[in-house]
Amino acid sequence: MDKKALEEGKLLDIQFEKRGGFVPVIVQDVDSMEILMQGWGNKESLKVTMEKGMATFWSTSRNELWTKGETSGEYLKMVEILTDCDQDALLYKVKMMGKGACHTKNKDNQPRTSCFYRKVDEDNMLTKIEE
Repeated sequence: MDKKALEEGKLLDIQFEKRGGFVPVIVQDVDSMEILMQGWGNKESLKVTMEKGMATFWSTSRNELWTKGETSGEYLKMVEILTDCDQDALLYKVKMMGKGACHTKNKDNQPRTSCFYRKVDEDNMLTKIEE
């Protein structure tokens, strides 16, 4: 597929081969617009996401397919899938079906809404964002 067709055309042609079969998947809450997490997708995880209607990823650490929420109950229901201009990254707009998207817990021992709960300060240290 030529660049113009890839960037302007209607054909879905996710460029999985650019990164060894994977693309980054950013997950955003459809209501708050907050970025919840980043995962990795491959052809199989995108297919399952579309079939189940739940955000599904490829775990690079466990080397297996996983649907967010299957073990925690913190499902991410798909609302919309977007791709970037050159079709090598995905954005999942989701509705949270639980209390949070992160596998870590906050001070109240509840799942954090977002995996992005720390910021880099001026001393290159991490500071937790208020929970």
